[in-house]
Amino acid sequence: MKVFIDTWGWITLTNKREQRHEEVQNFYRTLRAGKGVLYTTNDVLNETFTLLFRRLSLKQAFLSLDIIEEAIKINYLIVVWITEERFEKAKELRHKFSDKPLISFTDLTSIVVMQELDISEVLTEDNHFMQVGMGFRKVPEKLI
Repeated sequence: MKVFIDTWGWITLTNKREQRHEEVQNFYRTLRAGKGVLYTTNDVLNETFTLLFRRLSLKQAFLSLDIIEEAIKINYLIVVWITEERFEKAKELRHKFSDKPLISFTDLTSIVVMQELDISEVLTEDNHFMQVGMGFRKVPEKLI
């Protein structure tokens, strides 16, 4: 299973104070046990690292960075870099979805990567991925 992890996913996974932390952590463990692979982008990690250092203690933020770096090292996490070509495609999406101004440019670059790599599941709380009508599905499904 391939899953794209958005900034929300990283923050919720690493911050115990987040409302869905335990649920997301269990999903992450299950995915790893099932040999799933996570994908993210350098843009998402940029947002994530900024937020980790704003929301967590310095020690916790660095520990979170270590966890992410270890996942990259063991090829459990694939970081896809936003190239000039992907950036241009995201600009095209910005025009296409001009009726949805709240979709961040980082989300648009993520959508480009998800389309390119045929990834439909995204670890996020962000409905923007579903609003574009491209068949994306949030995981884990929110428990009621």
